[in-house]
Amino acid sequence: MSFEITPRAEKFIKLMLRVDGGPGAGFRLAVKPGGCSGLSSEIAVQATPDAGDAVIERNGFRLFLPAESRLLLEGVTVDFVDSPGKTGLVFHDPKGSTCSSHTPAFN
Repeated sequence: MSFEITPRAEKFIKLMLRVDGGPGAGFRLAVKPGGCSGLSSEIAVQATPDAGDAVIERNGFRLFLPAESRLLLEGVTVDFVDSPGKTGLVFHDPKGSTCSSHTPAFN
């Protein structure tokens, strides 16, 4: 599985885990087709992964990724934006079409 997480996205994920998670909690990232970049997401901090989720260790935190998400994230860069128009994770997918520079994660 090959995808990138920017330092801004890592900071956001670690903050969410610190605020909402306990020891061993993970950040579940469920990615679906949709949005301008071709991807949208649902996120949650969970104590344990759902059945079928892969557990990925990255820079001191755990990601819980469903099977479809693992496929859709291939080659994607996960970023975080905080602007007047958008706040949340965004996906830069070289395979997807774009109708703007960022797609909000919170649809």
